Amino acid sequence: MSNPKINPFRHEFFLGYINQVFPQFVKVHFPSSVLLNGFTHYGEEFNGGIVGTFVIVEGHKYGFLGRITELALPESERLSLNERAFQTSDFHPTGKIEILLSFDLYNPFKVKKGLTAYPNIGAKVFVSSGELVQKYMSRFGVKEGEISNPEKLGCLVSNPSTAVKVNLQSIFGRHCAVVGTTGGGKSYTVSRLIESLISTGNKAILIDATGEYNGKYDGVESIEIGDGTHVFHYSQLTIDDLFYLFRPSSKVQVPKLMEAIRSLKIVELNKGNSIHKIVNVNGNEQTVITKIEKGVIKKAGSDKRPYEEFYYKNISNIEDGYSNFNIERLTFQITEESVWDTAKATINGIKNTTVNERWGDRNDGDVSHCISLISRINNIVSTSIYQNIFGFKKQYDENDISKVIDNFIKGDNCLLRLNFGNIPFDFQIREILANAIGKFMLNKARDGQFKSTPVVLFIDEAHQFLNKTVKDEYFDVKPLDSFDSIAKECRKHGLFLCIATQMPRDIPQGTLSQMGTFIVHRLINYNDKEAISSACSSANKNTLDFLPILGEGEAILTGVDFPMPIIMKFDEPDNKPNSGTPSLNNK
Repeated sequence: MSNPKINPFRHEFFLGYINQVFPQFVKVHFPSSVLLNGFTHYGEEFNGGIVGTFVIVEGHKYGFLGRITELALPESERLSLNERAFQTSDFHPTGKIEILLSFDLYNPFKVKKGLTAYPNIGAKVFVSSGELVQKYMSRFGVKEGEISNPEKLGCLVSNPSTAVKVNLQSIFGRHCAVVGTTGGGKSYTVSRLIESLISTGNKAILIDATGEYNGKYDGVESIEIGDGTHVFHYSQLTIDDLFYLFRPSSKVQVPKLMEAIRSLKIVELNKGNSIHKIVNVNGNEQTVITKIEKGVIKKAGSDKRPYEEFYYKNISNIEDGYSNFNIERLTFQITEESVWDTAKATINGIKNTTVNERWGDRNDGDVSHCISLISRINNIVSTSIYQNIFGFKKQYDENDISKVIDNFIKGDNCLLRLNFGNIPFDFQIREILANAIGKFMLNKARDGQFKSTPVVLFIDEAHQFLNKTVKDEYFDVKPLDSFDSIAKECRKHGLFLCIATQMPRDIPQGTLSQMGTFIVHRLINYNDKEAISSACSSANKNTLDFLPILGEGEAILTGVDFPMPIIMKFDEPDNKPNSGTPSLNNK
């Protein structure tokens, strides 16, 4: 049974008085150790003398919600510790309270942003009811005038009978990071968050790095990548993505590759036909031709003028940044690009008046410089692994992942799972594919396609995909940074990012700093804790001290829309990820 109206300052809840005030915390004096004993009120259990207990401090104009972080006895009383003394109230404990938020004294649910005041010396301290804390949490992230529709995710660690109900907007609205060491419950939390989104009719796309999220979620469409059935067709890749795959050297190979791509786009736009142009030569009309044979432009000896005119008329399509051309002709076109820039000054002893308007003969030096690039392209386009991922020898069709994403956004399903579990780790193919999908989503967001249908993009094992670069001996460093761009600019477009990782130290600091919400499970590594500490301003040192001792499923929930950190235990999801460790005790 709960009170019809919550009064946080009831004398039944009294604990003690404030006796010291500091900028980060206050200290409380308990007149009697008996006040720290647990009790039951209106069917709710209260524990006053436990680290982690929520308390209310009565101020002059404001009330304060705090958490006990330390309990101690005066030095003079420690030497006479015994059970009988505690029972007869002979001890006077002290405690340290972390002030979490302040509220209007006459309207406890009107929370003030930031601490505008501190309690006075002598202010009374009361045990907080779980119902009061629960109502605070359910209002986090809700703007004035908005309807609060909180979703139950778990319970408080300090009071398991108090449910943690929060608005999903407060978790995902500014991006979210779920972090924690192996075995801390990170995967279960991600699954629970996905179920919460599905139950409220929201949409989520999951990049499942290991294939562990294979449960039967409501309204799920699961796509297996790696067997060739569903590919991310190369025509949907950007030119940068192709560079990540082919890795041309900067001096000769990059310009030749770019020219070859432009030429093949022209071939595609002109449907494989040669380009004709009528020009005036010495008062006579004459037709000049840029030859196209077998799907490639034959530049050696061809006239430049038809090519250049066609290029400038169609420059927006040619320079659109995508790979919409016949990639099987790319190596042939690179060879055709290896020509001298101008024709010979004389041909058979006769002066050539169109020397600057024609390409010259084949340049064997350029061909030799491009041999390694041509070999690399042939290997990639012909290798079955790459074909099953990027469909180099397939037509773009309805099974393409880009089409699947488009249909998912327009359809009724709530979860699209992209299983990366069968994609090999060789040649950075996983990182390149994930980055390409991220870039596809980024461009859709920039076009405003998520404004009416917001989507949360989950990236499991995010350290496998973020903060990655493509580099070899000759190829310049290229960052795979599409998810970083999503974190920085897509919140306002309706595309929200939720990353899950056991190694936050490997996530770019710029990306972590864009995460508005952190769900932090057990962390032991110093660098991991420092990465979270520097990125998450609201999780102060007192709260982060709990990280190494959090149990399985327990986490600190904190963020921009959370005036105070919440130490909670997540409910187990209905669909448990297949993330268990094989046992050594079966035999």
